[in-house]
Amino acid sequence: MSIYDHKPMWAGAHYDPGPAGGEVTRLDLYATPERDGPVVASAAPAVRLRAGVYRFDLPTATQGRYWGTVTFTPSSAAQPVTDTSVRLDLPTGQGLVGSPEAVADALGVPLPLTSAQRTTYEEEIRNAQADVAAYLNRSLVPTATTVRGITPHWTDALDDIDAWPLHLNDIAEVVTYRANPDGTYDVDLLIGLNGAQEETVVRYVVAHAAESVRQRPDQSTGPARRVSSVSAEGQSVSYESTPTIGQAGALPTLNSLNRLRRLVFQPLSRPPRAPWPYSSGRTRRWR
Repeated sequence: MSIYDHKPMWAGAHYDPGPAGGEVTRLDLYATPERDGPVVASAAPAVRLRAGVYRFDLPTATQGRYWGTVTFTPSSAAQPVTDTSVRLDLPTGQGLVGSPEAVADALGVPLPLTSAQRTTYEEEIRNAQADVAAYLNRSLVPTATTVRGITPHWTDALDDIDAWPLHLNDIAEVVTYRANPDGTYDVDLLIGLNGAQEETVVRYVVAHAAESVRQRPDQSTGPARRVSSVSAEGQSVSYESTPTIGQAGALPTLNSLNRLRRLVFQPLSRPPRAPWPYSSGRTRRWR
């Protein structure tokens, strides 16, 4: 089973119907972007995780891309409205910041994918993620943690990580919280960088995974390298050069992710001490 966290869209903006007495009631998934065929899968109702975010538990569905509609009421007195902003690549929650379908889009490969294509694309996504994780010195997948029995600094914005007396040395996000009878709370957290929510990380991983597929000798999983010309006799082939950094279509570089790097601080090296008795230290050197 997969999960999907949805931010409702209404009147061209993200909208939270909860404070006005509204609710997010249903998600329907379709196999085509027209959303006019049979409903492939449905999930209802949604659970409000935090301000503006509602979670659906999705039934098991065939791997692939789906287009969805979310039905919700903006307020207690309003009629239901339909949000058609949903496009999902299933399954979710596999530890990948990009999907095989996103790599296929970058390559111009039509959907649905074959099993061989999906396996290859997932492999290259993981390879690109490993490069990014090594450069950033951190994992791209956060860790789910529950902290129990803590008292917030304030109670009017419990979605704010700063509301909780936590001593963390990494990025943290409040997923949800529950009040206990004694006035304390249990808080569910995601700790660490969530690469799937960082557009720069997703773009880098998908672009480099697609380029790695393009350069593979086995072309059964995607298009070959870009050919610019072939001699009349077929004895030589020229390939298009990759756009250079700064040009449109160029691959993103690792330094585009610099703001996400985890720096490792080390004490500054100290200048060498003068030999005793001129040094201020109390250690005596003996011959």
